[in-house]
Amino acid sequence: MDLLNTLVDKGLRRELPTREEALAVLATSDDDLLDVVAAAGKVRRRWFGRRVKLNYLVNLKSGLCPEDCSYCSQRLGSKAGILKYTWLKPEDASKAAAAGVAGGAKRVCLVASGRGPTDRDIDRVSRTIEAIKEQNEDVEVCACLGLLSAGQAERLRAAGADAYNHNLNTSEATYGEITTTHTYADRVDTVQQAQAAGMSACSGLIAGMGESDEDLVDVVFSLRALDPDSVPVNFLIPFEGTPLAKEWNLTPQRALRILAMVRFVCPDVEVRLAGGREVHLRSMQPLALHLANSIFLGDYLTSEGQEGKADLDMIADAGFEVEGAGTTTLPAHRADVAAAEAAGSGCGGGSCGPCGDGGAPAAAAPEAEVTAGVAPEAVAGQEARTDLVAVRRRGAGTDLPPNA
Repeated sequence: MDLLNTLVDKGLRRELPTREEALAVLATSDDDLLDVVAAAGKVRRRWFGRRVKLNYLVNLKSGLCPEDCSYCSQRLGSKAGILKYTWLKPEDASKAAAAGVAGGAKRVCLVASGRGPTDRDIDRVSRTIEAIKEQNEDVEVCACLGLLSAGQAERLRAAGADAYNHNLNTSEATYGEITTTHTYADRVDTVQQAQAAGMSACSGLIAGMGESDEDLVDVVFSLRALDPDSVPVNFLIPFEGTPLAKEWNLTPQRALRILAMVRFVCPDVEVRLAGGREVHLRSMQPLALHLANSIFLGDYLTSEGQEGKADLDMIADAGFEVEGAGTTTLPAHRADVAAAEAAGSGCGGGSCGPCGDGGAPAAAAPEAEVTAGVAPEAVAGQEARTDLVAVRRRGAGTDLPPNA
C-alpha cells in the first residue's frame, strides 16, 4: 500500500505526515489492519527496538475533585462507586513506589485528583518525591497534579521530579464539550510550564469519547507541535455514574488504528499504552506492543487492570523485552535535548503518564463489577461489543488499601 510505504519513510526520517495521511490511517479497513500494524511497527522498532518501558502509578489522592471532566469517575457530581481518600503520607507513597520498582518499573507516576495543587500540596508532594528518591535514586518520578501555578513546576523539579503529566485529552475545538471548569489553553500552559522548568513533559489523549477522526488527528497534531517526550494513549473507560457512561465507541481494531496513527505522527516519542487497554483491546493487546513502547502495569486509578504478571508474560510471549533500568528510553537525539533541559539550557519538552485513569501493578482485587447495560454502536463497520465488557471498580466497598 503506497500510503503505508510513505508513512514508514516519513517516520524513519521523523517527518510529519499530512493530515490527509493521518486520517487515511484511521479510515483503513480491517482487511488492511495487520499491514497497518506492521508498517507502524517498523517505525516503533527503528526508534525503540523491542523494548517496553514499565510504569507504576501511585494514587496520592482519590476522588473529591471539583472539576467536571465528563470522562472521569472522580469528577464533580460523579456517582461512580470508587475509592475516595485524601493525601497519602510520603512514607506510604514511598512504600507503594518501591513495590512498583521491585516489579520492574522505571518510572513512578504520582497522581492526585483536583484542579491543581496548592503550595502546601507542592510541599507534600516534594517530600514524597524525596522519600522515593532516597530509596531508589535512579527511578524516574513523574507528577500529575493538575493545573500548575507560577513557580510550582520549578519547585517540583528542585525536589527531584523528572517529568510532569498533563494531557490535552481531545481537540481544542471540542474541549468545551467535555469540560467547562477549565480550558484547553489552561492545559497547554501547564505542559509548557513543566517544560520551561526542565521537566520532561508528558501529554496525551483519551480516545472513545464520541470524537470524530478529525478530532483525533487534531489533538495528535497539537501534541506533535507541543513536543512532549511521552504521549500516553488512553481509551475511555465509560464508568456508570458519569456523563460518558454510554460511550462504548471502540473496537480492538479501531484502538489499534488510533495507536498506529499516533506512532506515525509522533514517531520518536514514548507512546504509552495507558488506561482502558484491557477493556477495549482485550485479546489483541499484544499487537499494540508493536505500536506502543511503554505501558502501565495492572490496576488503574479507579478501575482494575490486568494482573501485573500477565502483563509481563504478554511482553515476553510477544517477543519484546522489559526495558532495563540502565537503558535510556528516548532515542539519542531526544535524550540529549532532555538532558540539556534538565540542566537548564534546553528548549522543547517531554512528557509522561495518564491524567485520569493510569496504571499500577495489580494487587488482590475485589470482585465488585459495573457491567455496561447499553446498546452497542456501529464503529468502522463493526459493533462495539458491550456484552463482552465489565468495568471493575478498584477497591470499592472493601478494605483494600490504596495501591496495595
